[in-house]
Amino acid sequence: MKKIEILAPCGGYDSVTAAVRSGADAVYLGAKEFSARAGAANFDDDELRQAVDYCHIRGVKVYLTLNTVIFDSELEKAKNVIILAARAQVDALIIQNMGVAEIAKKVAPELALHASTQMSVHSPGGARLLYEQGFKRVVLARELSKSEIKEIAEACPEIELEVFVHGALCMSVSGQCYFSAVIGSRSGNRGRCAQTCRLPFSVDGSGGYALSLKDSSIIDYIRELEEIGVASAKIEGRLKRPEYVSAAVKACAQSRDEGMIDEKTRAQLTSVFSRTGFTDGYYTSKRGYEMFGYRKKEDVVSATSKLLAEIRSGYKDEAKRVNVKADFTAETGKNAALKITGENGISISVNSDFICEKAINRPLDSEKAAKQLIKTGGTPYNITECNINLDKDVSLPFSAINRIRREALDAFAEASKDVHNYKINNMEIEDFAPHKAEQKKLYARFTSAAIGTGFAKADLCFVPIDCEVNEVKSLIDNGFKIGIEIPRAIFSRERRIAEKLKKFTELGVKDVLCNNLGAVYFAKKLGLSIHGGFGLNFTNTLDLIWAEKYGFADTELSFELKNSQISSLGGKLPRGIISYGYLPVMLTRNCPNKSAGISCKNCQGSGKMQDRLGKTFIFYCDGCACEVLNTLPVENIEFAESSENTDFETLRFSVENFVENVENINEFLSHSLNSGQKTHGLYLRGVR
Repeated sequence: MKKIEILAPCGGYDSVTAAVRSGADAVYLGAKEFSARAGAANFDDDELRQAVDYCHIRGVKVYLTLNTVIFDSELEKAKNVIILAARAQVDALIIQNMGVAEIAKKVAPELALHASTQMSVHSPGGARLLYEQGFKRVVLARELSKSEIKEIAEACPEIELEVFVHGALCMSVSGQCYFSAVIGSRSGNRGRCAQTCRLPFSVDGSGGYALSLKDSSIIDYIRELEEIGVASAKIEGRLKRPEYVSAAVKACAQSRDEGMIDEKTRAQLTSVFSRTGFTDGYYTSKRGYEMFGYRKKEDVVSATSKLLAEIRSGYKDEAKRVNVKADFTAETGKNAALKITGENGISISVNSDFICEKAINRPLDSEKAAKQLIKTGGTPYNITECNINLDKDVSLPFSAINRIRREALDAFAEASKDVHNYKINNMEIEDFAPHKAEQKKLYARFTSAAIGTGFAKADLCFVPIDCEVNEVKSLIDNGFKIGIEIPRAIFSRERRIAEKLKKFTELGVKDVLCNNLGAVYFAKKLGLSIHGGFGLNFTNTLDLIWAEKYGFADTELSFELKNSQISSLGGKLPRGIISYGYLPVMLTRNCPNKSAGISCKNCQGSGKMQDRLGKTFIFYCDGCACEVLNTLPVENIEFAESSENTDFETLRFSVENFVENVENINEFLSHSLNSGQKTHGLYLRGVR
């Protein structure tokens, strides 16, 4: 069984040192652009190369994050970041979107690709799709339980799995939170989240923090994850101080290597940063009230200067983490020679400029030579095997032995830097011609099969997969063109969803709405017509070209795009926008009702919460996951109908039972355009 990797976050160079000296096997960090932690210091060109060299010398891998959505105007910059990464010899790129992956495959085909947790992969199908698309590893969603992780590992053993074991826990599934963007244009998908979820939100006037979870910590289960087949145990925290990184790495190393965390390390980990303690609720399938928490005064003051100094003292010195073998030869009349061989397969031979002489009085003996050679001082090297080959009565001063050892280790360090030597290809980023729509279609999405008769005129009406088969049959019999929406949150329901889809296909249903890669994978496997949803976060032309090649019929674009950006997108794949709807600002696995102690039995699948300004947000829960809706509906109908560059618009109904109860399309459009509060959302102002 392969030893699980301990992967540490590094927002700046100080954290690299802290992570490596504390025992990390790999680090992940961001360049100055396209990092999901834009608030971290991050690394410029020279700093990146310096960090990679430092890590590679010490046998530590480096993964560069390129894990934000990217617009067409930024594709050239993204390509340059990939080239920078390849030249710096990073070990992998962590990527959020398929368009950027396509650039990486062409520019640096040997550079490994890791799928970011921002890709929202939480089911076997998502992992399988990414493996088939050339990804080496997938960073799984934080919300998975032990059994769900195991299911993915068994279903797709070819791809490496990376699991977050410690750090901040967003209320929303990563890649599916638009709250910060919708409220203030600070997009979490662009690395600029304003942490809206950490503000007070009250369920039914009960007070509290209905969207704030404690930090996750499943460090105690690292050996269990290793047994499941997880390749990497990841620590969250590129915005946190080096002392936090050190404490978390040490705790992970103890748990993996010793099977337990000692009291001192556990106390340091808790004190350096927490939100009223930690939770393992997702991993242990105990989602509920106990998972909620926020940072209180006592949490802040626990990170005292004394504590931080104590943690720093633990990594102030170089760690002897690289084991090498030394073969030393000293023959009379010849230059002394030293060969250093590492576990990484690198071998370096160095000849001394000192010619060995015949001893007059006391010859050099093997024991003294070995004792001198293993004095590796302030280097990261530990000579675990030292083979000495001496002529009888040979003489060599200790100064010459010291010098050849230094020269050999320096040469070994230099050779350890360049472990990949990637081939880098030239690639021109096209100036894409804007797509021109051939015809306009109207799609409508509903939360039930109770659809007004006037909507039979729509080109497609999507209903949820939990509708009864006879309900869908009735709609089809009455002239409705019906598609099925696969849930945005699949988790352990993949098999049940596939079985239900099969029943609908027997009625003649061929169209499915897919908001995640897992849904896309098994929809294609079943031979269905794939309609991409906004949750796929398609924001550039290369995303659309990938989707066309994969076999999509069409796709909704991300609603984080401005109208002007939508109009300039190229590619042939038909695309559309949500022209009306209460947009989901969060997809959560834990229900906000549980923050107020409301159990699933009393939840009834919905609820309301108020922010500190008194605005009300509705949320719906299907027992597996929950969607939090914005307070006002977005409306972009005029653009959708007049644009030459979009092929369809989607009317997204989420509260039709009590707010949007309109029987006829024309009636609805007329009513919607002329009354009620609404917002243009991000279609006019865009995101940062």
